[in-house]
Amino acid sequence: MSRLSQEPAVAADLVPRHPGSLRLLRRDSDVGLERLLERVDQRIAEVLAEATELWLESDGSVPPILGELDLPALLHQLLASGGKRIRPIMAALGWAACGGRPGGGSEDRLASIGAALELLHAFALIHDDVMDEADQRRGRPTAHVLAAALHQVAGGRGSPARFGESIAILLGDLALAEADQLIGDLPRPVRRRWRQLTVELVCGQRGDLAGSAMPPPDLDQAARVARLKSGRYTVRRPLELGAAVAGADPALLDRLSRYGDELGTAFALRDDVLGVWGDPAVTGKPAGDDLLSGKPTMIMALAVRRLDGPDRALVDRVGTPALGPDDVAELQHLLDRSGVRAEVEQLIGDHVDRGLAALDCADLAEPAVAELTRMAQRIAWRDR
Repeated sequence: MSRLSQEPAVAADLVPRHPGSLRLLRRDSDVGLERLLERVDQRIAEVLAEATELWLESDGSVPPILGELDLPALLHQLLASGGKRIRPIMAALGWAACGGRPGGGSEDRLASIGAALELLHAFALIHDDVMDEADQRRGRPTAHVLAAALHQVAGGRGSPARFGESIAILLGDLALAEADQLIGDLPRPVRRRWRQLTVELVCGQRGDLAGSAMPPPDLDQAARVARLKSGRYTVRRPLELGAAVAGADPALLDRLSRYGDELGTAFALRDDVLGVWGDPAVTGKPAGDDLLSGKPTMIMALAVRRLDGPDRALVDRVGTPALGPDDVAELQHLLDRSGVRAEVEQLIGDHVDRGLAALDCADLAEPAVAELTRMAQRIAWRDR
């Protein structure tokens, strides 16, 4: 059990025992996170303004079917809709942990990395929502649903759904292009890690799609998808990008990488938990969303290993039209009662402990280590 946990997990009554939201990020952080995030937001605003200007130079007209929501405006709306900013925070903490200091070109490069990470995240969310046929993101209509509604209101020809998906794909392409543009002028070590991050993200998404199309996954497959699609892209690679900007030596980079892999896995496992038991009013997604879509999660892999008979038959209906809303509620209870949820909570705590152990190094800047420790708690036991 994690040393951050105060009580053992009880399958029948599991509730978060830690701060549940990254909105609790300390405003008085010793590493100046608030100021760094303001720089990131400023850089995002600059990039969107430049993209809009180029867009208007290319074609000043807005198709009537889109009204005032052409692609740059849609992208701005998505980026302003609220988010946890985990990836820019991790880049900033990797930078600070390895000696990064406010002022100068190093901080400017860090702001560009943070902005690029947010744009890449927007790309991933937009395309992921299309692939998952998701209706909501952060409690609002997804990009393809919004575009489909505009098509219907305008009385457009053809399929509104197909139109909406096509607009969303283009919107994600624009976000990715702007992210890559931000990285293009940065030092070679940063560009190399960025390329690694994007390849891993796409590879993980491919694994997610392939896994959803097949029976419930085994543990190795589920762990691999979670690590590539979510964990490394959210924690480890952003940390390494920030450390690379600060000129970190290999020994410090290795420490941060180990922390990043462990905490990234904890992040992915918490995503799994929220995808089954999350409160829709908080997560902005339907209850049991991962069960309806058949995501190849660790929860499903553990369920296959633990359950048999009629219980296993219910698990085998996950991700198929045969699984209805009543089945979702029954399956949520079954996964809790059978100990699957408790086992995932145990794994989360174990990964956090191993991640924190990797930070036990005198050469890492103490204020950043303290913030990384707090972030571990907020990420692993968040509620959205």
